[in-house]
Order: sequence, then C-alpha cells, then structure tokens
Amino acid sequence: MIASIIQAVALFAVTNIDDIIVLALFFARGAKQRNTTRTILLGQYLGFFGILVITAVASYGAVTLLPAEAIPYFGLIPLALGIKAAWDSIRGEDDDDTGEGKSITLPTVAAVTFANGGDNIGVYVPVFVSNSLPVVIVYCVVFLVLVTVLVLLARFIATRPGIGEWLERSDRYLFPLVLIALGVVILVKGHAFGI
Repeated sequence: MIASIIQAVALFAVTNIDDIIVLALFFARGAKQRNTTRTILLGQYLGFFGILVITAVASYGAVTLLPAEAIPYFGLIPLALGIKAAWDSIRGEDDDDTGEGKSITLPTVAAVTFANGGDNIGVYVPVFVSNSLPVVIVYCVVFLVLVTVLVLLARFIATRPGIGEWLERSDRYLFPLVLIALGVVILVKGHAFGI
C-alpha cells in the first residue's frame, strides 16, 4: 500500500506540475475577489473529478464516452477562454477600476482543469488498467488529496511578495497568453486537426 501511495504521489506530480502556473494566474486574477481560494479549489476538484471519471470509464471499458482521438480537442476550451480573455483585455473589460479584482468562476476553473487533463487521461488509463481495483482506489484517493495541496501551493506562490504583485500587474497579458498557449499545446501534442 505504501508503494502505491508513493507511486500515486509521483504520478500526480508529473502530470499536474504544469497546473501550478495556471492556478497561480487564477489566484492573481481573483486576488481581490471574495472566496477566490474556495472557487479555485472547487473548480479544480470538479475538473479533476471529470478527468478521473473519463479515465475510469476508459480503463474499464464500461462505456466509451470519448474516442482517444477526441481528447486533443479539449485544447479548444482553454484556447477559447484565452481568446475571450484577450478580447476582454483589449476592450478594457477586465480593467480593475472597482478594486474588487477580476472575476474567477467555478466553471472556468473546472473547464481549464479538465481541458488540461488530456495528458493525465493518457497516462492514467494504462496505470489503472494494469492495477487492481483497490490500488486504483488508492491512486484516486491520493490524487484527490493532492488536488488541495496543488491549489494551496499555487496560492502560496501567487501570494509571495513580489510574485503576487507581478502576477497581478501582468495578469492582463499573461492570463490570456497562458490559456491560448495551453490550448495550442494540447491541440498540437494530440495532433488535432491533423497538426
């Protein structure tokens, strides 16, 4: 059991380390918004739960919800959100003149988390298939505990003096850029549209 927990921690770290940047930008974007941590945490859990459901279903062949060829098209979600954020920034709709910060919504966090999980699904399916159900359950429990750790780590990074201020100042450009880049990387890595 200890070996399974260690393997699950390592697997989670490898497949989710890139989320720290996106989550830190979410924290910067919602710095002055009430309940930012709760919104990001719940959104991350919702998106990650979707990843686990797709992985479990694909692993055990109960129902094929999505063919493997569809997973790269998840990149369209952060790409569209990034384009919208860039458009809002150009039009000045994301300006923080109210002092309340920019809006972070649970559906946005969940969608970005889920879209960024294509590589997770690709890695988790063979691991789930090659292990017994009790081991898979251990993996899932460890993953779900580590979601909180990941969010708190991103919050810690985003709130460090200097880093937090820089992220808030740069958020207008970084947030759309990171989402667009994330979408493009997911599409290209998965050879979507024959790329």
